[in-house]
Amino acid sequence: MDMRQLVGRNVIRIRLKKGLTQERLAEISGFSQQYISGLEKGRRNPTIVTIYELALALGVSHMDLVRPDK
Repeated sequence: MDMRQLVGRNVIRIRLKKGLTQERLAEISGFSQQYISGLEKGRRNPTIVTIYELALALGVSHMDLVRPDK
């Protein structure tokens, strides 16, 4: 399992569920829109700190970003 792709899919799913654009998530999280885009495409290798910060910005647990899809 490629964790980069898994985290990316989870970020997209949660972001869309919350009605956020990449630009708005970037504003809330402090990461650039380009970083969010690369992350969602599975091209970025997020650190645990990045996962934690994104989870806070999305209002979910950090575990939600690393939990395998069903």
